[in-house]
Amino acid sequence: MADIMSALSSGYTSAALQTPSKTKYVNVDPTLYQGTWTGTYSNTKKFAITVNDVEGFRAQVKYQSEGTVKYQSVLIKDGAFRIGDTKFTLGKGDNASIRTVVTDPATGQTQLVTGNAKRS
Repeated sequence: MADIMSALSSGYTSAALQTPSKTKYVNVDPTLYQGTWTGTYSNTKKFAITVNDVEGFRAQVKYQSEGTVKYQSVLIKDGAFRIGDTKFTLGKGDNASIRTVVTDPATGQTQLVTGNAKRS
C-alpha cells in the first residue's frame, strides 16, 4: 500500500511542476517562423524543422530527424510550439532552441536531448 501512495504522491508532485501558461494565444509575425530550421542535437543527430502556412497563431510543421518524419498542425504560444515530443522555442535572429524527449525502446528510459537550430 505504501508503494502505491508513494507513486501517486510523486505523480502529483511532478504534475505541479508543469504549470501551464496563463497567456492567451495571439497572432504572430509569420516571417519570424516560416522556413526550414536545421541543427544538431547534443547526441550528434541532425534534425530539420520546416514551418509553413503561418496564419494567426497556427502553422503547419514538418519534423525530420534520422529516419523520423512527423507532420502536424501546431499552435504557437509564448514564442514556442510542440510537434510530437519536440519543443521549438524561437530565439533571437534566425536562431531557435529545440528540445526532444527520446525514449529507448529496449529499456523504456527517457532522455532529453537539446539542440540549436538556424534558419536557412
